[in-house]
Parts: sequence; structure tokens; C-alpha cells
Amino acid sequence: MGTRLLLGLMRVLVYLPLAWVRALGWVLGGILHAVVGSRRRVVQVNLRQCFPALNDAQVRALTRRVFVRFAQAWLDRGWLWHGSAALLRQRLSLTGDVGELDGSASTVIFAPHFVGLDAGWTALTQQLPRRFTTIYTDQANKVADAWILQGRQRFGSGRLFGRVEGVKSIVSSLRQGDVLYLLPDMNFGPHESLFVPFYGISAATVPSLSRFAKLGRAKVVPVLTRMTDQGYEVQVLPAWENFPSEDVQADTALMNARLQSYIDAMPEQYYWVHKRFKDRPAGEADFYR
Repeated sequence: MGTRLLLGLMRVLVYLPLAWVRALGWVLGGILHAVVGSRRRVVQVNLRQCFPALNDAQVRALTRRVFVRFAQAWLDRGWLWHGSAALLRQRLSLTGDVGELDGSASTVIFAPHFVGLDAGWTALTQQLPRRFTTIYTDQANKVADAWILQGRQRFGSGRLFGRVEGVKSIVSSLRQGDVLYLLPDMNFGPHESLFVPFYGISAATVPSLSRFAKLGRAKVVPVLTRMTDQGYEVQVLPAWENFPSEDVQADTALMNARLQSYIDAMPEQYYWVHKRFKDRPAGEADFYR
């Protein structure tokens, strides 16, 4: 019952000016920052590891902004998934090298975990005449799961692969000209990962960007989604040259190095609430204790 009430409230947000929605997100983010102490500590650990030059006051201030952006992006799903097509075109701006996504060439989009990741997916599937795919993890709450699935598939060009479907179907769709919207910059456990530097720290990182690009004979195009006062800017960057290589470890390290430069431009919009350094190389201490 609680979930259905919450989702009903999300639909009401469609009728509010964006500035009001963002103000509600500012309040909600402040509440979450104050109440969810365990996750606040995760953010602070991540920031201290990645930005050692920041003092304690700066870490605390940036942590609060991270929670605010996280909450604002969550509330934005109300209008992303229930607003009119015209409203979305008004608030979602595709910029940069959009021509990289023309035609039918096999393409993997590197979509880092910025808070606007759903806005980026929505803009691409609504505004471009390509078929897009991504990988989806089922949610434990079935009501919320159905809502998320419906929202992410509201435009017919989007297809979601469940993680249980395996690699073969994803590679097949790539070779047929579909675009894979991939978010590989998380720690999914050491059994699926390689340890490569992230902000100078050895971090368990899935090598799926390199592997899917190689298996699908695809180019890699970064797409960065930035929250703005007007909605979101979805920036398409030029395709990476000489990627993938024959060295998966080097490719994955390069991905993290380039990701760092993207994060540095908008650190408060990255998904720092995730335990990015949860798994450590043998003999290294747990950062989150």
C-alpha cells in the first residue's frame, strides 16, 4: 500500500513546475542526509578516498549536495515517466556529437552512474530513431519493479535485458545494429571484476565495456547526463579511438581514468552512495568499517 501511495505522489509531480520539484528534492535530500547515517558515511568515505585534498568541512558540504542531487533525480522520475512527450523534449536536451549515434553501426554507450542516468536513457529512446538496449536488475519490491520497467520502456525503441539472460542475446542485438546503454562503473563483486585504479585506488571494476565492444564489434561512445535548472543536458562525446584493444585490463583502467575526468566536472552528481571500494585486493583493509 505504501509503495502505491508513493508512486501516486510521483505522478502528481508532473503538474508542478520543475523548480518546485527540485525544491522538494532539496528538502528530501536534506532529510535523507540527516537520517540515513550509514549511507552518509559511505559517501564520506568515498569522497575522502577520491578527493584527499578536501578538508572535513568541504567533504561534509559535498556529501550533502550528493544527497540533494540524488533526491532531486529520484523525484524527476515522476515527470520523466509520466510527463507528456512535449514536456520531455522541452526539458531533455541532446547535445554534442549526436551524429555518432546515426546510422546502424554497432555501438556501446558508456553511461557512467551520474544521477541523471534515467534522463539520459529517456532522451535517447525518445528522440533518436535507433533501437536501444540496456541491462536491468529486478527489484525486490514487485510494485516498484513494474513501475520502473514501464517507465524505462515507455518509448518503443527501448529494450531491457535481465541479468539472467546472459551475454549471448546482448551481443546478438549489438551485431544487429542495436545500441547498448551500458553502466559498468560499479563494484559488482570480485568474481566479475578486475582491480584497476580509480582515483589512484585499486578498485574492483567490471570489464564489460571492453568485452561487449569486442564481442559486438562495436564502437564506444560516452554519453554524460548533467542535471540543470532547465532539466537535463545529455551530452554525446566522440567515439573513443583504438578501443577496445587486445588488453582488457588496460581498457578497463582507461575507462576509469576517463571517468575520473567526467566526475571532476560535476562531482556532486555522481553516485557516491554506492560502496565503490567494498571489495579490496588480498590483504587490504575494508574502507567502510
